[in-house]
Amino acid sequence: QVKLVESGGGLVQPGGSLRLSCAASGRGFSSYSMGWFRQAPGKEREFVTSISASGFSTSDARFVQGRFVVSRDNSKNTLYLQMNSLKPEDTATYYCAASQLGVTATTPEEYDSWGQGTQVTVSS
Repeated sequence: QVKLVESGGGLVQPGGSLRLSCAASGRGFSSYSMGWFRQAPGKEREFVTSISASGFSTSDARFVQGRFVVSRDNSKNTLYLQMNSLKPEDTATYYCAASQLGVTATTPEEYDSWGQGTQVTVSS
């Protein structure tokens, strides 16, 4: 398994942007599909986006609507989430996760390793 640590969260105004990072340690990062999930208070953890091990394929939740872009740098063992046009409803704790399944893994149960999360707050 890989150990994952997220960073880059914070407070941003509506319409603003943030870039989240997820640093992985341990072997095998480049063999895992990676995903981003989020969880708002009182709500279930929900899928945001995922990327294949190679980085060539991605899958987005409907609410992303082209606003978020997932990417990875396997040479740096790092996953990224560029979030643009942020809305108050994007406020949540964002988690990165690793899966041995493909990019179509969209449920938390399909992911093996999780980071501790980073808080994103969108508010004026």
